[in-house]
Amino acid sequence: MSEIRNGMRTIHPGEILREEFLVPMNLSANALAIALGVPAPRINDVVRERRGVTADTALRLSRYFGTSAEFWMGLQADYDLRLAEEAASETLARIRRMEKLPA
Repeated sequence: MSEIRNGMRTIHPGEILREEFLVPMNLSANALAIALGVPAPRINDVVRERRGVTADTALRLSRYFGTSAEFWMGLQADYDLRLAEEAASETLARIRRMEKLPA
């Protein structure tokens, strides 16, 4: 589940895969899994936002869609960081920035 913060919703890479690639191309998750040579549950779980995009999946998606692996990994890293920030917000708020670097 994504939370809205600062007007920005945390977006899972699976939502991007589903809404920006699969739906417009009328491509099912199962058909994509076959094309990528991976088990169908891997892609189904990503599309259903139950699983993250691994480096292997990113490489396969980039090859198939003509994107970069960094695009997919960047989406995953952004998602993971936002979730971590939300989970640790109270703890992070108590950490003060170092005022001066030691010499």
